[in-house]
Amino acid sequence: MSVILQPTVKQTASVIFLHGLGDTGHGWSSVFAQIKRPHIKYIFPTAPVRPITLNGGFPMNSWFDIKSLRPDAAQDEDGIKHSSQLLLNLVQEEIKNGIPSERIIIGGFSQGGATALYTALTSSIRFGGVIALSTWLPLHNRFPVDLKPFDGLFSTPILQCHGDVDPMVSLAWSQLSTTFIKQMGFTDLKFKVYPGLSHSSCEEEIDDVDDFIKKIAPN
Repeated sequence: MSVILQPTVKQTASVIFLHGLGDTGHGWSSVFAQIKRPHIKYIFPTAPVRPITLNGGFPMNSWFDIKSLRPDAAQDEDGIKHSSQLLLNLVQEEIKNGIPSERIIIGGFSQGGATALYTALTSSIRFGGVIALSTWLPLHNRFPVDLKPFDGLFSTPILQCHGDVDPMVSLAWSQLSTTFIKQMGFTDLKFKVYPGLSHSSCEEEIDDVDDFIKKIAPN
């Protein structure tokens, strides 16, 4: 199930945002409610419950299993691809409803952001933009082989944001992902660092997200 903030005038754009480990769609819907725009539909799906290796097998809402916080740890490839498909299903629904893919922004926080980044790079859909908060590019060793190049892909706007005291997803890990994505040829990637921010969000970051959405779908 998804939490949805419906537009109050004719819909012309969509934002699909995925939460982080252990959260639900309700968590981020309340954040975006502060910056929502009348012509945009905001969709916040909730991840299925699954055992998490990092947490001793304790089940929680998760887009994929997390085995370790080390960048070189084994990754849940099946889980990442499955959640990417769930995101694509939501995107296709918006397209069926008449919203062009270039007016659909996908994003997420932590592993939700990881899912969004992976989806943007491996699908053949030209998205309006990608919002990646406190996150990283998963299955990085599968790129650039798994990249799905098409006209306009490398100009996809990407906003990547991170706190400099994040104990869960290190700033260095996120910076490596950004460097890697740029090396693949992406030209419109903005990376912002917030001093004193942990594995969380802040008002300045949300303002930056708001500006990013406004530039892509001003009306």
